[in-house]
Amino acid sequence: MRPECARVMDALGGPLPPELAAHAATCEDCRALLEGFGALEPLSRTPPAPPPAPVSPQAALQELAARPKATPWWRELLVLLAVFTAVMAGSLFFLGRNGLVNNAASPATLVGLGLLILVVMGGGAFLAVAPARRVPAWGLLSAGAAAVALFQVLGGSGYAGMRGFASGVMGCMVTEVVLTVPPLVAALVLLCRSVFQPLRALAAGLSAAGVGLFVLHLHCADGSAAHLALGHVAPWLLLSGVTLLVRARLPSRSYAP
Repeated sequence: MRPECARVMDALGGPLPPELAAHAATCEDCRALLEGFGALEPLSRTPPAPPPAPVSPQAALQELAARPKATPWWRELLVLLAVFTAVMAGSLFFLGRNGLVNNAASPATLVGLGLLILVVMGGGAFLAVAPARRVPAWGLLSAGAAAVALFQVLGGSGYAGMRGFASGVMGCMVTEVVLTVPPLVAALVLLCRSVFQPLRALAAGLSAAGVGLFVLHLHCADGSAAHLALGHVAPWLLLSGVTLLVRARLPSRSYAP
């Protein structure tokens, strides 16, 4: 770099003296420097965006007067459980016209596994909307979900349905997905009222998909292990993962924890 090039750099931002202008016209490095500075100069002159207007005290007081107390979180839990109950009751009434319980497993397995599914559903709904994280509760929910999956497969009656294996699995999968849609929509609406948290979304998915799992547990007569694993447990777990993916792409209406 020649001394004239250094003087050209020092003079950037203003008009060049005649001798430096003549040098820049013949120097390739100086021409490139001036062209680059000319491209950046309009950006440096762009005024910064004005700060957002502050909320007036009057508007804040009006909002506080309209909503003096936050909605208790347990109301959302009750709404979610009410939706679960309505879908389960309606599905059992519709599918059970020829018999409410078609599962041929032992009464102890039928009642015990059904209660375990309901506990996982209630616990998942609780963890999905409760405001505080409870680490031991997450462990209990995981253990409960694993127990449901294990006992669902191992506690079957062993009776194979009259339909073919593939048609039976597809029928139960479709039924479980259809029964999960209303509870899942309700859960996603409530989840969007707070910041996205993957564990809450997974808990909501396990809970919402448990509606279809419980209905199939009572209604489905096929008790073979392969059918229960592919037609009952696999859709339940997959729907929980789908809940996580869908919630991650939905906007949050509030960023409260």
